[in-house]
Amino acid sequence: MANGVLSFPLTSFHDDGSLDPDGFRTYVADRIATGPGAVFPACGTGEFFSLDEDEYRQVVTITVEEAGGRVPVVAGIGYGWAQAVRFARIAEEAGADALLVLPHYLVAAPQDGLVAQLEQIAARTRLPLIAYQRGQVTFTVGSLKRIAAIPTVIGLKDGHSDLDRLQRLTLAAPEGFLFFNGAATAEIQARAYATVGIPAYSSAVHAFAPEIANAFFTAFQDGDDGTVEKLLRDFYVPLVELRDRVPGYAVSLVKAAARLRGRPVGPVRAPLTDPSAANLADLKMLLTTGLDLVGAAL
Repeated sequence: MANGVLSFPLTSFHDDGSLDPDGFRTYVADRIATGPGAVFPACGTGEFFSLDEDEYRQVVTITVEEAGGRVPVVAGIGYGWAQAVRFARIAEEAGADALLVLPHYLVAAPQDGLVAQLEQIAARTRLPLIAYQRGQVTFTVGSLKRIAAIPTVIGLKDGHSDLDRLQRLTLAAPEGFLFFNGAATAEIQARAYATVGIPAYSSAVHAFAPEIANAFFTAFQDGDDGTVEKLLRDFYVPLVELRDRVPGYAVSLVKAAARLRGRPVGPVRAPLTDPSAANLADLKMLLTTGLDLVGAAL
């Protein structure tokens, strides 16, 4: 997973909101062809929260088929542990390599409960688990040690960006335990995460502009600070500013950008909304700028 961008594909829907399996197959095959380090279907960017179990099965199965063993497939699961296990079993049957445990639904929980959630899931699937701390889920050092002791829990994805806490967690983790930068638009904080020993990151930009995502990843890996800073200044920071205009744009802007490039992903499902005409125009201008920076075209 450290050898390429971690790709989180969008889920394709028809205009009426129904799943578009053929469109998704075309789209995810295109993502995999760009050489990501791993592909994570049916996660946050893939609107896991809006998929029923049959749709989820189709999304994971298609991804596994198109990956063909070339890259790991890590499927999202979530809600309470009982529901998460239902999705885990579907992903296991579909041939996924591992699971990303998304933050549980609605309620805040104590540390013992966060650990128990992973214990319950781990006891019911053979697949490796990556915990995801974001929103109401935050692990202490003590809890990190407890979940790392679960044989099938292999890593932690972080969306809080608390570098002090992260440094403590990485120092407390056993050798070989994986950490991932899962901040929204993770490239913005890639260098900061790397300073505490977390160079791997997920990229929403890869969902619509793998040329930009891969150019940033290469520059980041090579220590090409000039290219990194130019892409941050002229593309990534403006993208975050646009994203922050409306709740849910972290997904709907990504999907709109993919549509601007002719990708068969369709609209978002409620409660998300597609971008306004004005924001879509700004997105198109920014996307053109970003692609120009890496020698690609819309």
